[in-house]
Amino acid sequence: MKRPHATVVLTAAFVALAGVLQGPAGLQAQESRATFRTAVALVPISAVVRDSRNRIVRNLAQDDFHVLENSQPRRILDFRATDDASVSLAVLLDTSGSMRGRNWSRGREVVDELLKWVNRPSDEIALFTFDKALRQETPFTRDADGIRQALDNVDAWGLTSLYDAIAETAKRLAERRGQRRAVIVITDGADTSSRLSPPEVSGLASAIDVPVYAIAVEPPLDLHATVDDREGALTHLAYWTGGDVSHVAATDTTRRIAALMAELRQQYFLAIEADPTSGWHRIDVTTRRRGLTVRARSGYFAGRSGRAESGE
Repeated sequence: MKRPHATVVLTAAFVALAGVLQGPAGLQAQESRATFRTAVALVPISAVVRDSRNRIVRNLAQDDFHVLENSQPRRILDFRATDDASVSLAVLLDTSGSMRGRNWSRGREVVDELLKWVNRPSDEIALFTFDKALRQETPFTRDADGIRQALDNVDAWGLTSLYDAIAETAKRLAERRGQRRAVIVITDGADTSSRLSPPEVSGLASAIDVPVYAIAVEPPLDLHATVDDREGALTHLAYWTGGDVSHVAATDTTRRIAALMAELRQQYFLAIEADPTSGWHRIDVTTRRRGLTVRARSGYFAGRSGRAESGE
C-alpha cells in the first residue's frame, strides 16, 4: 500500500517542526551521531518492501532501488539487506479513559504477545504508558516478567495526548543502538489534548528514522480517511514514518504480531549523502520492479550545522 500523499500539509508542518528539532529539548544530540563515510555525512534509510499480495520481498539488490530527495535522484552510497536484525522496541500503551474494559484487555494481550518475540541476545523492549502525560514504566530490557509486573500497576483513565506521547517516545528511542528501532503504539485511536499535530510528529520520527506502528484495539482504522479525520490522521502518521497500521481482534493477535516482528527483522538498509542545506528534505524510495511497494522514512532535517539529523 502506498504512503498517503499530503505534501502541502507536511511542508507546513515541517516548518513548525524546525523549532522542535533544533530546540534545547529537541534532537540536537543526534548531530553527534551522524554516520560518516570518508568525511561525508550519510542519511540512513530503513526500507520495507512488499509485493502485491502483501508479502515481504527479500531478494532485491542495490540497483533495484531508486531514491529521490526533493524530487531529485540521489545515489545510494551504502546498501545491505537484513534477515534477522536485532530490535529496540518502545511499546507505548494508551491508558486513557477510553481504553477501559475490552480495549484494555486487548492492549495487554498485544503487549504479552510482543514480549514472546523479544528473544535475541541484543533485543530490548521498554514499556511506556500515556494519557495526558507520558510515563516510562520500565527501562529498555529483556525482562518480560518485569514488564508484566509494571502493567499490573497501571490503569486506564484521563485524557489522551496520543500524538505528543508518540513524539516524546520516538525521541527517547533515538538513543538506542538496536539495528531496528520502532515505536509500537497500542491505542483506540482517539486524541483529545495533544499539542503537536500528526504531520509534525511524523516529521520528527522520520527525521531520526524511527517508524511508528499503530495497533488499533477498536475496529479497523479508515485507510481512506482524510488527514483531518481522527483515525485517518493516525494512519497517515504511521505511513509517513515508514511504519504501518493494523487492527487486532481476539482471534488474530498472534498472527498480527508475528507479521510485525518479521517485518522489523527483515528489511533493507540504504544510505545517501546528506544535503548540507538547512531545512526539511523529503525522501521518496521506490523500486525499479513493478508491483512492489516500499515503506521508508519520509525525509530528514538538516540542522544549522549543515549535518543531517540522521539518528544513526
